[in-house]
Order: sequence, then C-alpha cells, then structure tokens
Amino acid sequence: MRAVLVTGASTGIGRACALHCAQRGWQVFAGVRSAADGAALSAQAAAITPLLLDVTEAGQVAAAAQTLAASIGGGLHGLVNNAGIAVAGPLEFLPLAEFRRQLEVNVVGQLAVTQAVLPLLRSARGRIVNISSVSGRVAAPLLGAYAASKFALEALSDALRSELRPWGMHVCSVQPGPIDTPIWGKFRSAATALQAVLPPQTDSLYGAAMRAAARQPVMLPPEHVARAVWHALTARWPRARYPIGMPGYSAEFVARFAPDRLRNWLVQV
Repeated sequence: MRAVLVTGASTGIGRACALHCAQRGWQVFAGVRSAADGAALSAQAAAITPLLLDVTEAGQVAAAAQTLAASIGGGLHGLVNNAGIAVAGPLEFLPLAEFRRQLEVNVVGQLAVTQAVLPLLRSARGRIVNISSVSGRVAAPLLGAYAASKFALEALSDALRSELRPWGMHVCSVQPGPIDTPIWGKFRSAATALQAVLPPQTDSLYGAAMRAAARQPVMLPPEHVARAVWHALTARWPRARYPIGMPGYSAEFVARFAPDRLRNWLVQV
C-alpha cells in the first residue's frame, strides 16, 4: 500500500486530498491540529491515520516523522504540503509579527516538514506536492504578506525540483484560485481582529479597498484541487504546476505574458 502525508488535513483542501487518496487505496497520514479533528477524519475512511502536526512546532514535526518511519515499510510515496494561513492587510500598517507568522506557517513550516520526511520520500522515490495559490503567481493588493509566502513556496518548489531530480523525485506546485473552504471564514475573522489594532488612518487610506477585497468571490469545491493533487502524485509525467480553475489559469497567463502595467491594472481592487 502506498503512503502519503497530508498536512493541514482537518478541513478544506487538506481534508479533500486525504479522503481522495484514501478512497483510492493509499494509506494516508493526515496532519491535524486536534484529536477531535483527527477522529472526525479517520471516521470517514479507515485508511486514514491522524497525526497531531502543527508545522511550526519542531517537536510535533519530529514526532510525525518518527511515527511515519515506524509505520511504513516501503518509504513515503507522497507529501502534500497543504497547511497554511492567510494574513491580509495593507503592508504599510501590517504588524511585523503578523508578517513573520505568515511566513513561519506557509514557508518555514513547509520546509521543516519536507526536511523531516525527505529520507522516507527518497527511499520510495516519492513526490512532493506543495499547495500554492494564484497569489504565488500574481500579488494582489492587501494580500501582500500571503502572496509573499506563496511566491516563496513557488521558489522552494522550483529549487527542490532541481535538487531532488538525481533521485528520480518530482516536486509539483498546485495553484488554486478561491476554493470553498473554512480558510475564508478564518481569513475574515483575522482581518476584522487585525483592523481593530491598526492605526486610525488605515480606514481613511485603505478602507474602500479593504471593503472591496472582502467581497465573496466565486469559489470552487476543494475536490477540484484534490483531483489535481492525485494526478501530481500518480501520473507518469506529472506537471511542474497545476493551475486550478479560471483564476488559476488567468494568473498563470498574466504572470507569463502580461506587462507589469497591465498586471497592476488587472489586480487593482
């Protein structure tokens, strides 16, 4: 039985990926933040083993790697780096602690997990799938911190793809647009809490843009992403990048071909 580790599997994209792989016969180790989340997920599929895994906690990352090493005999065939958060706000006033937290979860945490399980991946010539975003190709206003983390994840993906090639390993980047997951509710709650501590002039300078950016986008179900992840894990010739939905393909086109002035106009809120 092939084995895969999916981080951030409690809800949304991670949960959809874990279920998708389990339903197709893979042994899934699902990184979750609480025992209750793990129990709810494993109840959906017997092939899912929950692991308490906060990607920013070195002890939990090391413990997860030890559990994997003791549980699988043929190495790890896939790692889906999905855990992430979204920090929003104008960069002029964004608290640096929030910016550091954004990078710690979305970039440093992904690399920490990757480093911890790479020996297991190498033994099985496993694949790494990093869940990036359209924001990893085109940076939108008020999402500068989030975009910075996803641009960095794209760079890590490209570098790892080259570094691991001698062992026949592949690294993919999946780039969804808006997906119908709980991250949007968390995003809005965090943005509201952040606004309460921002300077008074924030609203007069950025209020209209912030209200425009908060409008509900058209969203795809997370299963769209899970299907792309499955292809990245199993296809004979996986792609380097998987844009998801019209926003994903649009961002890819804009990043490749649009002049900077046109790009700035297209993303303006």
